[in-house]
Amino acid sequence: MFYTYIIKSIKDNDCYIGYTSDLQKRLKEHNSKLNKSTKHRTPFKIIYYEAYASKDDATRREHNLKLRARAFRQLKLRIKKSLEN
Repeated sequence: MFYTYIIKSIKDNDCYIGYTSDLQKRLKEHNSKLNKSTKHRTPFKIIYYEAYASKDDATRREHNLKLRARAFRQLKLRIKKSLEN
């Protein structure tokens, strides 16, 4: 399985979107400051993920959420309570 995920920084409440084949391992990498783009915003918690059988589907969804403001805005409306916590 491949996952498109959203993690939220507990430090600044900002979100990061990514994809991975191992969600728990990837969260540990983010929280261990192994990711250059998120290392200054640790710690993180997973607030949302989608599972895909295809890597291409997961990367396409990640790309869509990162580059299309409307797609991410619609998703944020669906997970409004998760974003508040």
